Amino acid sequence: MTDILRLTLFVLLLTITLSAYFLVIGALFTARVAKTQTSLNLTPGRSFGLGMVNFFFFGLIAFVMLSLAENAGSFVKGILTIPALLILAFLSVLLSVGLTATVQHLAERLFPDMSAWKRNLWSSVILCIACALPFVGWFLLLPYVTFTGIGATILGFFQKS
Repeated sequence: MTDILRLTLFVLLLTITLSAYFLVIGALFTARVAKTQTSLNLTPGRSFGLGMVNFFFFGLIAFVMLSLAENAGSFVKGILTIPALLILAFLSVLLSVGLTATVQHLAERLFPDMSAWKRNLWSSVILCIACALPFVGWFLLLPYVTFTGIGATILGFFQKS
């Protein structure tokens, strides 16, 4: 019973922190998030495919580098670990901007008459709770939102202003 309460508290705290994080990213990087959101609106299928390919490609490179670094000497470990961590950090940045654009896209559809920060807050809460749904949220919605966000961010870099 205590595990269920602990897990519920963890999901609640994670939802609150992610909501605040998406609000801050949306406020600080308005132009980048807007370009990503435009890519998300225009080509969601292309964004999904591009995001999935890039996530698995760069994720596999980082995984192989970290696996090789585990069995290497200290000097080689540093040479392999630093680029792997940089790749993972780059994927995290792409994911942050992509999820923020997804939250704003969802907010415009669900709450068109609320103020911007309230609708972004509520849509991030809804997205977090929906992704926490066992099996469907974990294995269908979360990968879809992740891959689409990464792909839309990449497409947003190549979009003409």
